[in-house]
Amino acid sequence: MCTLKRTPLFEVYAKYGAKTIDFGGWELPVQFSSIKEEHEAVRTKAGLFDVSHMGEIEVKGTDSLNFLQKVLTNDVSKIKDGGAQYTAMCYENGGTVDDLLVYRKGENDYLLVVNAANIEKDFDWLTSHQFGDVKLENISDETAQLALQGPLAEKVLQKLTTTALSEIKFFKFQDNVDLKGVKALVSRTGYTGEDGFEIYCPSEDAVMLWDLILAAGKEEGVIPCGLGARDTLRFEATLPLYGQELSKDITPIEAGIGFAVKTDKEVEFIGQKVLKEQKEKGTFRKLVGIEMIDKGIPRHGYPVYVGEELVGEVTTGTQSPTLKKNIGLVLMKREYADIGTEVEVQVRKKRLKAKVVKTPFYKRERN
Repeated sequence: MCTLKRTPLFEVYAKYGAKTIDFGGWELPVQFSSIKEEHEAVRTKAGLFDVSHMGEIEVKGTDSLNFLQKVLTNDVSKIKDGGAQYTAMCYENGGTVDDLLVYRKGENDYLLVVNAANIEKDFDWLTSHQFGDVKLENISDETAQLALQGPLAEKVLQKLTTTALSEIKFFKFQDNVDLKGVKALVSRTGYTGEDGFEIYCPSEDAVMLWDLILAAGKEEGVIPCGLGARDTLRFEATLPLYGQELSKDITPIEAGIGFAVKTDKEVEFIGQKVLKEQKEKGTFRKLVGIEMIDKGIPRHGYPVYVGEELVGEVTTGTQSPTLKKNIGLVLMKREYADIGTEVEVQVRKKRLKAKVVKTPFYKRERN
């Protein structure tokens, strides 16, 4: 039996009443209070997540940009210092190695933030394509990541710093922000569909920062949140989860993140030929949203039918805490993907009616 990995914050979980689970080899909190309460806190106030299981890889050297242009689908040349970009890494056949964030810290200095279950695989993939003056370093173990998400996130975090957080715009970041003595990279990004920040700090400062943020946000009703709420929040916002909406067998185009695939950039990237064809000619499959008509919850892996024809499979599904509806994401044959199309989801021994609906299911109102 292999030992589960733990983040630097594991020691404080019990103090806040966490219920932990095995998540891809990590012992992480699924919830602290309840998934619904944590979900609502993020939608209406703010919630704090430990996402230190995520991976961080430094890319440095004079050939960094050319290297990243070759291995990533988005156009890295468009990022300026202090900017972040959502992108993907693909295999030659267009299947997804991972989806990730890339931060540009300087001309020859980038930080990649990758999914926890893929850290070693991603690092090996990057290393196998390394060329020229490119230095790769996996700094995941010495880096902790907290995410403060929700409409009150800025108000709460501002209590801990003299840096004007309102000046950090969406998908921008500032390094070496002083949060009551903790030096951190603060980025206005997130995985919930809400405003908020992802905060990277040295592992040894994680517990102190966690306590500082919760204390600063007590008045505003900030609570610790687990993986359960993280999943329902990202799902309502239709943000993909690697292993469900994206995989080695699912391309970024099929998964609906074609905006992060720039097939016309100057440097040819791995998988470009297949993805360009998919963009131009369309794909056999498409990720769509469904809403249940009959009573029942669509779950990951459930087959989806039109008549007797198997047309797709649920990638994620649940009862939406915000919308109070049973909804799902389905990777299905394109000819059945039009909004309003009626389908049936096999829930145990019954086939239950559902219809294709517009996504994202939830979009926050911007001021």
